[in-house]
Amino acid sequence: MGNMNNKEGFFNRLKEGLSKTRKGFVKNVDEMIFGEKILSRNLFDDLEETLIMADLGPAFTTELVEEMKYRAGRKELDRPDALKKILKDHMREILRDSELPLEIPRDELYTIMVLGVNGTGKTTTIGKMAHQFKKAGYSVILVAGDTFRAAAIEQLEIWSQRVNVPLIKQKMGADPSAVAYDAVHAAKSRKANVIIIDTAGRLHTQTNLMEELKKLKRIVGREHEGAPHETLLVLDATTGQNAISQAKMFNEEIGITGLVLTKLDGTAKGGIVVRIAKEMSIPIRYIGIGEKIDDLRIFNSEEFVNALFA
Repeated sequence: MGNMNNKEGFFNRLKEGLSKTRKGFVKNVDEMIFGEKILSRNLFDDLEETLIMADLGPAFTTELVEEMKYRAGRKELDRPDALKKILKDHMREILRDSELPLEIPRDELYTIMVLGVNGTGKTTTIGKMAHQFKKAGYSVILVAGDTFRAAAIEQLEIWSQRVNVPLIKQKMGADPSAVAYDAVHAAKSRKANVIIIDTAGRLHTQTNLMEELKKLKRIVGREHEGAPHETLLVLDATTGQNAISQAKMFNEEIGITGLVLTKLDGTAKGGIVVRIAKEMSIPIRYIGIGEKIDDLRIFNSEEFVNALFA
């Protein structure tokens, strides 16, 4: 019974986290659809505009509206609420392809390199992931690879103490690759399971961020075969279109194997998740729906759509 309540509480928390998007998007769709007795061209135009405004993206929107028009033409949409069902089903279908949680082996070293522009919630995401892994019984080491900002090292230190996992760091200004090198060797000697490496989100002076990150990735791979096993990009959902541009840029330059979308509770444009799934074909590993330590969620497409339309 406790478990049921827990599950329900978990779902309600997700619902709460997506409430701005629900109010801004689902409510609009509802008002538009349920006021109508017949499915007119105007309705489709309005719907198209609402979907684009919610950041679901032009590709998804066009495909969906075409599908709806086609079905309406074949008289398959006798009731306006059938439109909403198509919308939900279509969303689920696209998001299901992006749902792929990390699978971390128990008996070998698994390295995660975490990228993202400053301000996306990268360090917080790392802390929350460390908390989850530790709870699941993995031994975790954090690595302060953003050596360009004292604040980044301090923030990671606070998380390492809070979650009670070791942190490998050097002084500010040290070479990030040297810190990562130390970390891989420390992890091997301590027989740790998971290393999570924080990285810079922006560099001062002439140093090129992408070159710095490529070097870091190379060094980690040289010291441990197959590493980094996951190159995770953290995106701030509130930045909408900008998040897509960042994802494309990091993916072209570095190669991204997974995404985290943070701050979904802070935006009415949670539809960005659908857009990213449609346009990026990179697994969405986690979504962030609030400040609490358990508010970093493994992405589940079914739960996400149900919570959005609940």
